[in-house]
Amino acid sequence: MGSYLLLIIVIAAASWWVGNTLKKKFKHYSKITLRNGLTGKEIAEQMLSDHGIRDVKVVSTPGMLTDHYNPITKTVNLSEGVYMQRNASAAAVAAHECGHAVQHATGYEWLQLRSTLVPMVSVASNFSMYIIFGGLIASQTLAFGQTIALIGVGLYGLGTVFSFITLPVEYDASNRALDWLKRKNMVSQQELEGATDALKWAARTYVVAALASLATLMYLLLRVMGNSRD
Repeated sequence: MGSYLLLIIVIAAASWWVGNTLKKKFKHYSKITLRNGLTGKEIAEQMLSDHGIRDVKVVSTPGMLTDHYNPITKTVNLSEGVYMQRNASAAAVAAHECGHAVQHATGYEWLQLRSTLVPMVSVASNFSMYIIFGGLIASQTLAFGQTIALIGVGLYGLGTVFSFITLPVEYDASNRALDWLKRKNMVSQQELEGATDALKWAARTYVVAALASLATLMYLLLRVMGNSRD
């Protein structure tokens, strides 16, 4: 059990390191001004137009690194540091989020699966821990307490599955973004290298999150199964 706790600590440290490095990368590449002079908003609108997507709007959203694509409202939401900025970081993020819009428009199967799981994962994430610990407490006096706890672990596991399904979605969106930026000659070689590096570090945050979720799931399962032998 102690080894899994150590693993979780290591992954937590890795998560901090990747997140901190990502912020530094975006800050660094935000100093590389685009030769075409386009803002993140204009980059996004151009990519959507080039893919024949007319029903998606590009809007500004508060915060830093809060950029996302909303398939329900069909909006590409760009953070304040991306929407009106004219640099390699802004181009990378704007194109990446439009990559999700292209996935949606073309029926990309991993995005469809991820979208299907969102309602279930939202409910599961809110109740899994309560059910797990409630089951562990109940198992001290009730025979079916462990079963309740295992149901909670299963619900948490749904979130773990979701985090791994997110990986191909994010990597594919980045690949679409970089391919378009290069194919349309939207950025210089230096700008493309910066955009590529920034998106790689952004993707690594999802990898670490998936591994953290898996490690936690393993710990919870061992905790519940170990409790039955106490």
